[in-house]
Amino acid sequence: MTSYRPEQLETMRTALESDLVERKESLRGDASSKIREAVCAFANDLPDHRQPGVVFVGVRDDGSPCGLSITNELLRALSDVKTDGNIVPPPTVEVGTLDVEDDKVAVLVVHPSDTPPVRYRGRVWIRVGPRRAIATAQDERVLNEKRRHRDPHFDSQPVPSATIADLSRRRFEEEYLPLAVDPELLAANDRSYEERLAAAKMVASVAAPVPTIAGILVLGTRPRDFLPGSYLQFLRISGRDLGDPVVDTAECDGPMTDLIRRVDEKIASHNRTAVDLTSGPRESRSTTYPRTALEQLVRNAVLHRTYENTNAPIRLYWFDDRVEIHSPGGPYGLVTVETFGRPGVLDYRNPILAEAMRVLGLVQRFGFGIPIARREMELAGHPPPEFQVDPNWVHCTLRARP
Repeated sequence: MTSYRPEQLETMRTALESDLVERKESLRGDASSKIREAVCAFANDLPDHRQPGVVFVGVRDDGSPCGLSITNELLRALSDVKTDGNIVPPPTVEVGTLDVEDDKVAVLVVHPSDTPPVRYRGRVWIRVGPRRAIATAQDERVLNEKRRHRDPHFDSQPVPSATIADLSRRRFEEEYLPLAVDPELLAANDRSYEERLAAAKMVASVAAPVPTIAGILVLGTRPRDFLPGSYLQFLRISGRDLGDPVVDTAECDGPMTDLIRRVDEKIASHNRTAVDLTSGPRESRSTTYPRTALEQLVRNAVLHRTYENTNAPIRLYWFDDRVEIHSPGGPYGLVTVETFGRPGVLDYRNPILAEAMRVLGLVQRFGFGIPIARREMELAGHPPPEFQVDPNWVHCTLRARP
């Protein structure tokens, strides 16, 4: 573990449970949900400790080991806390073990989020001493203010030339909020429109309701007025080279759901289905490329591209023998050229956008888009996706079946 030394973890294990420590004996029953609530609360860091919270698994209430077998399967299950998409934006979590006498216990170290409030299944959990609680409206206001002062991410920055009128209120209240906030909390919610936008990170604050970059990308009526590169350029080329005839072209733009829907429609219109009536007793159907692979890679490009200091769009060029996807922005944070595409190794250039795409159902799990695309290509008999990764671009090539 890198956040606390072993001797510090040992002290925390045996100390009284507090707003930085939680203990569980196992993952049985509702323990998995309770652990996620604790992770959400530690990530929100309402007391502003600016220190990681720790969840010990395999210990009793007094901190003594209970004899739980700490297997790789259990550690993977704990790692899913970060990647299963139920906690948004995804927290920074370290999973490891701690030697305790002749035994081991599992340890989750949860770092405070730079983009609070963090939600678990639509609810904002906080720590009140040794217990968990659902945040009140005032708690959320405090978390919003913390984000304004701590958040370094580009998608959280305000767009000075935009106003709240540049966001679609209908899209926010009818489409986004019901998916982002627990229905019971939403029904009892008496917060203003500006307060709700600020809690969703779509405006900078209630006092200064200027749309953020994420707000423009997710809810903007005309995102390209403020972010000229926020679209995908589609070309269908009849041939194998850029100089060959272009038979279809489109600029897919608009708020996030519209952009991705338009790309999906273009993919569907060119992804031909072949029907085989002779190879077996039943007809079989196959598409030119596995649809899921194309969709996962497009969503990955939209989520992880850089929107900062560039007017370049994502480019999807469909040739007779391959599909190329070019995305502005290279590896970010924990992701390097060597770890690019590895399951579970992820970081977010645009964490608010990641949260919004998860809320809107555009991604299901974090960090699994490329592995899913690889699996789908293999199952369909295609060569694996090829990636060229450099500091400023990511190039992905999908090749047709041999």
